[in-house]
Amino acid sequence: MSDSQFSEVTSDKAVAAEAKPFVVVGIPAFNEEKTIARVVLQAYKYADKVVVCDDGSADLTGEIAEGLGADVVRHERNLGYGAAIQSLFSRARELNADVLVTLDGDGQHDPSEIPNLVKPIVDGVADVVIGSRFTNEHSASAMPWYRRAGVRFITKLVNNTEKHSVKDAQSGFRAYSRKSLETLTLFEKGMGVSAEVLIKAGKHGLKVREVPSTCNYRDVEGSTRNPIRHGADVIMSIVRLVVEDKPLTLLGIPGILSLIAGAVFGTWMLQIYAAEHRIVTNIALACIAFTVIGFFALSTAITLYAISRLAEKANRKEQIRH
Repeated sequence: MSDSQFSEVTSDKAVAAEAKPFVVVGIPAFNEEKTIARVVLQAYKYADKVVVCDDGSADLTGEIAEGLGADVVRHERNLGYGAAIQSLFSRARELNADVLVTLDGDGQHDPSEIPNLVKPIVDGVADVVIGSRFTNEHSASAMPWYRRAGVRFITKLVNNTEKHSVKDAQSGFRAYSRKSLETLTLFEKGMGVSAEVLIKAGKHGLKVREVPSTCNYRDVEGSTRNPIRHGADVIMSIVRLVVEDKPLTLLGIPGILSLIAGAVFGTWMLQIYAAEHRIVTNIALACIAFTVIGFFALSTAITLYAISRLAEKANRKEQIRH
């Protein structure tokens, strides 16, 4: 081989090495000492760095993960799934990750599918990739029926909120590009963070894609989360996010209508009093109730709108600085 050919080969290898993304696998974990070792070891096959968020575990989850070489972020107490995801996002930014892949620490996700999630980001066609359990009917049927119904309902809410067309808005098996890590600022502490990611991704114009994934329910112990409480938590998060995004529409207009209704009942009450010299208790209570509700709804809408405007200005200033 000539010197020029050797130089070209060496150069090609260097370019290939530069093109290889730095992949961080983030694992939120709470009392997962039985499974965390297997998950960490398998994840290392497909990651440059494994980060475990020990979310206030009372067992040896953090110690086991650290002993296997994982970077462990510890919460002194259990703060919730969303708080763990926020910590993993923060650590991935510190590590300058090109891609962050999140998967649960209970072994329900298959780490061998990580390359499938990373590929759309490397190809530049996605900023957020969801490992969907609903692109394959066989995988979907393995899920308990009540979870399946709940996930589909929540997914419909998310799709209607931001015009997404995803099939699995609650999958914790996801991949995030560096752009999404830098763009998304998350606040939900509980399970609603999964919906928050998709809603905010839609607002910021991030590209969301789904790839098929499997989920192991047979060898995984039942979730410690109450499914009703889980679902209510997510739904309330969606409602809160939508109201915060459009306060004048969703609170301001109902508030004005409520004040008008209060004025109508008040006028009616005064007319009766003028004619009969008596106050009708039911009409008076309706007047007071509608007036109070309208006042609080309208004042809340104005306050939230002012806060959102200030936040937007702060974000713009931050973007200009960078």
